[in-house]
Amino acid sequence: MSSPPFKSPFGRPWMGYSGGAASATGSGNKGLKGIIAGGITGGIEICITFPTEYVKTQLQLDEKSGTAAKKYDGIVDCVKKTVKTNGVRGLYRGLSVLLYGSIPKSAVRFGAFEELKKRNVDASGNLTASKRLLCGLGAGVSEAILAVTPMETVKVKFINDQRSANPRFRGFAHGVSCIIKESGFRGVYQGVTATIIKQGSNQAIRFYVMETLKDWYRGGDPDKKVPKLVVGMFGGLAGAASVYGNTPVDVVKTRMQGLEASKYKNTLDCAVQIWKNEGPRAFYKGTVPRLSRVCLDVAITFMIYDSFMDLFNTVWK
Repeated sequence: MSSPPFKSPFGRPWMGYSGGAASATGSGNKGLKGIIAGGITGGIEICITFPTEYVKTQLQLDEKSGTAAKKYDGIVDCVKKTVKTNGVRGLYRGLSVLLYGSIPKSAVRFGAFEELKKRNVDASGNLTASKRLLCGLGAGVSEAILAVTPMETVKVKFINDQRSANPRFRGFAHGVSCIIKESGFRGVYQGVTATIIKQGSNQAIRFYVMETLKDWYRGGDPDKKVPKLVVGMFGGLAGAASVYGNTPVDVVKTRMQGLEASKYKNTLDCAVQIWKNEGPRAFYKGTVPRLSRVCLDVAITFMIYDSFMDLFNTVWK
């Protein structure tokens, strides 16, 4: 006979983000374990996938207008020109910004989802389909406001700065100081509306798909563990779903966070101008590199996060 699920101090079965891994430990250290596991996972994942994020951002910033000719002809051309001009290290321009932001982003994302899930599970510790969506949405909105917007804004400005003939930013601290000096604290919160929409829809889709696929695999048994390779496959599917669902928002967000964001009145005006000047296909610029990055990103994140949580639950009682 299997043992009953672990009871949280709130009287409900604790069904953690990593499935069965969370049930082996008390809730007191779970949040701290999630922060550390998420931070390590984020650092590893970013180092692996950042070049595709760099290329995606460059292609989205490569506007087709009457005043500026396109700089790149596609993914391969972007990689070749970047490496030729700045070496392989050029593909990692802005990496430090994401590394600095990985721990708080993971903390907010996992913490918010677990808190919302804890408050919305039924007596059996399960979420309904609508509540899975809402919990993911809440996690995405939280991370957008508290962590992702300033991190993404600085990252995009760093990448955009490299496109100029004479880059100004000499490093992370210097770049951030220049942005704040010129634009104030609001300078690191450009595109917050688009980021909230993007991150909210991202996590709503991803958590919904992951939780649904995990429940399907378990066949109604919440204590059944999902193999890591299966978790990775489910993560890839969740990532692909989120890409096709919100790439248009990601394009608008990137434009609003670039160095030329001042030519747009607001997020809506940015979307309208893209539609009028570049056509609807512009909303899916960078989809291929983003698809590869996000699928790998989500698959790696779920697999590594689950693995670290299993490890922590074994050595950290």
